[in-house]
Amino acid sequence: MSPVVRQASTSLAEVSPFAISPLNLPPSKLFGTDGIRGHVGNLLNAPLALQVGFWAGQVFKEHQGRGAIALGQDSRNSSSMLAMALSAGLTAAGLEVWDLGLCPTPCVAYLAATSEAIGGVMISASHNPPADNGIKFFGPTGAKLPSAIQQRIEAGIRGQLSLSQNSPSWGHHYHRPELVNDYLKAVQTPLGLDLQGMKVVLDLAWGAASHVAPQAFAALGAEVICLHDRPDGDRINVNCGSTHLDPLRAAVLSHDACLGFAFDGDADRVLAVDGQGRAIDGDYILYLWGQALRNQGQLPDNLIVSTVMANLGFERAWEAQGGQLLRTSVGDQYVHAEMQRTGSTLGGEQSGHVICSHYGVSGDGLLTALHLAALVKRSGNGLSELVNQSFQTYPQVLQNVRVEDRELRLNWQQCDPLQQAIATAETAMGDQGRVLVRASGTEPVIRVMVEAATSELVHHWTDNLVLAVRQHLLS
Repeated sequence: MSPVVRQASTSLAEVSPFAISPLNLPPSKLFGTDGIRGHVGNLLNAPLALQVGFWAGQVFKEHQGRGAIALGQDSRNSSSMLAMALSAGLTAAGLEVWDLGLCPTPCVAYLAATSEAIGGVMISASHNPPADNGIKFFGPTGAKLPSAIQQRIEAGIRGQLSLSQNSPSWGHHYHRPELVNDYLKAVQTPLGLDLQGMKVVLDLAWGAASHVAPQAFAALGAEVICLHDRPDGDRINVNCGSTHLDPLRAAVLSHDACLGFAFDGDADRVLAVDGQGRAIDGDYILYLWGQALRNQGQLPDNLIVSTVMANLGFERAWEAQGGQLLRTSVGDQYVHAEMQRTGSTLGGEQSGHVICSHYGVSGDGLLTALHLAALVKRSGNGLSELVNQSFQTYPQVLQNVRVEDRELRLNWQQCDPLQQAIATAETAMGDQGRVLVRASGTEPVIRVMVEAATSELVHHWTDNLVLAVRQHLLS
């Protein structure tokens, strides 16, 4: 049901001491493709987190009634500050808070879906650098909140909603770290085999997977070698994890490991490295897992949902086997929505967000890593052999251009010279390539991706488009 935004008939301060005057907010919307995210101290601060918690609590009560919200965080130095402010807002709105402490984002989604909680919220900026942070909410199904609900929360923050006139009723804050064990048990149980004899390297990125991932792999009998395996707010994602695979690649080769996995800061995504040191991205993971599910009769219509970033080599190889690949906008919430619409059981992103509805409710790096390791174990071959038998990628280059001006970045499509440069590239490559330019929903960057039949075409047009972005958006 789409909510109706009501204008406040009285001043917010007269209605509640927690509904303080509107903050110094940007005119563009707060919620992006993955919640509210930004540089701490600028967009994100304690007063904003308090308001986000309070108005989220009001909206949750409207739709779910009173109940508990599962609250998790990653290892960033700012996460505890934001979590405390957010909890203060939620309890001021009359909700109960279950504070999980350090945990992966998919743990929060799992508990929102399977426990008595009416929702969840995670404090994390995922793969972003340490100075950034974010707030993302989950509904009672474990899915991220629909945009209509997010807009209603934002309307409250901006002073555009009235409060109910019910008498105040304050919630309570409880420390519940033991609930993380429920999540751990849930991701291990469905595998149906152990990982004895497998040597696995895990890059934990100084983040949320630091404790749970080694514990899960060791419990299944794998020999585990860990990198960056302590929570460290100063170093989370810095030259490590899923965005920097060189340390993992070197460790896999030096330890002669079967394979390795690199998580991001909140462990909702994972990339792999095979025994030869080659990077295995989400396209390969989807292809291999899709084959396994199809052989088990668990992939309806042989359908996989991915995004516009999926490599053409993956798409054409999957179609050659009689499969279907549907593309969505970038963002796991769009993948999840398309999976629900089509009844697909497998979807994900090249970046390593993978959702398998047989086993989980959200993108889950740990669950994906465990299932890929189990797939390799069952095959009797190494990951390298499985990849060699899969597909060849088309040359693809992705470059990020940092654009600090938020309004300019989010409205890049109104830049006519840049649109003309894109059109020129697309016309020149024809059916030999494709271009994707977009503003990131999670970082202050414009992403430029070019994919083509030859590396010469890719690099030529990538350089041209990056230059166009710098000329017309950084002036």
